[in-house]
Amino acid sequence: MRVPVVSQNGKPLMPTTPSRSRRWLKEGKAIPGWSKLGVFYVQLTVEPSDTKTQPIVIGLDPGKLYSGVGVQSSKFTLLMLHVVLPFKTVKDRMEQRAIMRRGRRGRRINRKLPYSQRAHRRARFDNRKQKKVPPSIRANKSLELRILAELTKLYPVQGIIVERVMARGDKGFSPVMVGQLWLLEQIENQLDIKPSTVQGWETSNLRKHLKLPKDKQDKSRQTPQTHAVDGVTIAASYWVKYGVTSANSMGWKGQSAITPSQFVIVKRPPVSRRQLHLMVPAKGGVRRKYGGSVTRHGFRKGDYVEATQGTKTYRGWVSGDTEKQVSVSDTSWKRLGQFTAKKVRLIQRSTGLVVLSTQRLLNLTPLRGQI
Repeated sequence: MRVPVVSQNGKPLMPTTPSRSRRWLKEGKAIPGWSKLGVFYVQLTVEPSDTKTQPIVIGLDPGKLYSGVGVQSSKFTLLMLHVVLPFKTVKDRMEQRAIMRRGRRGRRINRKLPYSQRAHRRARFDNRKQKKVPPSIRANKSLELRILAELTKLYPVQGIIVERVMARGDKGFSPVMVGQLWLLEQIENQLDIKPSTVQGWETSNLRKHLKLPKDKQDKSRQTPQTHAVDGVTIAASYWVKYGVTSANSMGWKGQSAITPSQFVIVKRPPVSRRQLHLMVPAKGGVRRKYGGSVTRHGFRKGDYVEATQGTKTYRGWVSGDTEKQVSVSDTSWKRLGQFTAKKVRLIQRSTGLVVLSTQRLLNLTPLRGQI
């Protein structure tokens, strides 16, 4: 295991050992910190003895519902992440928005008038030639981009490798490929790192060569073997490649050690956007307000808090409120309980992320007979 290190001005340096970081904290040479991804790091309060860095690479295995991210050096696996993407939530909300909009437009038309005199909107011009990214795919890529940006604040990243998905069949337009191109462009422009790509079959072959386990039974399982393993494999491709080994043979060249590391699960809090009223009018034709991130007790939805109820203490995220109570939920957004506002203590303001970090190191050591 390695602990991320940043300098006095926030520049990422090479990670160090836990024992050395503890010694720095004890001697006052560093102060502790937690990133928005739930990763512990130390920030130096003195000038570093050396600012030289070795290659650290991030591997990204993008998906539709889940993505895997791995941070790797030639000797250590530094971090594994399982990202729960908001694709389905955004898609459902866009469909709901279209239904509500269609209903509003239908209600404003006076059907007592002749058809030619009704207030229909005019025909649209041809605006379907732009390569726009659909909202659901853009939400996925924006979350992946934000995670990459947070990782570059912790590690001196020299390369980002993304698995490229090619559209199957005779398709002249693929939203997935447009989203991938948008992500690669944003990485180069915002993070100032030129990304490289690999194909899916290359990731599969390298994973088998490294003898890493892959769980294909249920991809929704929040374990390193579902998606994070591919992120680590993609990052390891920076050092391990297939090519000519001698005059008459081909094989694998290079080496990268896969070691136990911290495993983090990241997703967006499912907070509803602010609406002026509900879709369906309540009794009497009055609609109450719905959604939003502000509560009546000074907390925001998504704040990480500690709540006390009797002799029990809970930690979770603010998910709602009543007149006198605050609702606190776990990482699955299942309510832990409703607590009196005075017995809820703020730990961290909302970062727009719900993070579950493992307390112990997890590894990708293959099971017996499993490749």
